[in-house]
Amino acid sequence: MTDFENLLKEYRDQVNKSLQEVLPSEESRLAEAMRYSVLNGGKRLRPILVYLSSGLGTCDNQPKELAACAVELIHCYSLIHDDLPSMDDDDLRRGNPTCHVKFDEATAILAGDALQPLAFELICSISIGEKTKIKLLSKLANACGFSGMVGGQVKDIQMGQKPHVDDLDLMHFQKTGRLIQTCLEIGGLLSDLKGEDISLLSSYGEKIGLAFQIQDDIIDIESPTSVSGKNQGSDLNQNKITYPSVVGIEESKAKAYKLAEQAKEILVPLSKKADNLRLLADYVVTRNN
Repeated sequence: MTDFENLLKEYRDQVNKSLQEVLPSEESRLAEAMRYSVLNGGKRLRPILVYLSSGLGTCDNQPKELAACAVELIHCYSLIHDDLPSMDDDDLRRGNPTCHVKFDEATAILAGDALQPLAFELICSISIGEKTKIKLLSKLANACGFSGMVGGQVKDIQMGQKPHVDDLDLMHFQKTGRLIQTCLEIGGLLSDLKGEDISLLSSYGEKIGLAFQIQDDIIDIESPTSVSGKNQGSDLNQNKITYPSVVGIEESKAKAYKLAEQAKEILVPLSKKADNLRLLADYVVTRNN
């Protein structure tokens, strides 16, 4: 593995260890469903973004570890609800049965409902100034609410079969990109970066957030289930609106790579200290799961 791949593994291992510590350990169906949905693998991209962006300044371990767990809990809650029969109706996630298949629909809904407030509880317990803490809470709430994931999910459900690309971009940004962008902003706030540097991270996050979702759409078509952990072609089978379905697979790939290059250009003022974020932009559009 490359040095960067080793770094990603190191961060994943740390996040997985921290997640085991913050999740409820009691023996109950709800706690089991929460642990099952969070600890069943995953790229841990969002907490990794917190680690990488907080590394641009000075940040103690406790704040970044708790913030990294918080954003992953929000992500996992969204996946549980996204997979529900009333949403995408998927039965496979990360190579395992989805939460509502493994348990039942009511338990899955409640497991997602429980993960979201746990994320905010973790942010509240971070040892950091109150003003910064309020900013973190506000950004995370905005990323997963009406202007973020929930609003994006509604757009996804209601979108017609021939949307304008701009509408598709907005839906993807709200549903996926907003939280990715927020992870970078959180890392910047934790490490006390200057406002202009956090703005650069925010712009970078907007680019890689869209690139990530486009690559996800491509993976749905090209990666077998054994690699992606999801049913190959599920988007196509469900007539979901994706980048390839609107502009074609080759134009989708070109768009994703262009966004990654634009993201790297945004980081120029941050010089070499942002090299790992540049490598991450490449990783986002070359991964196969």
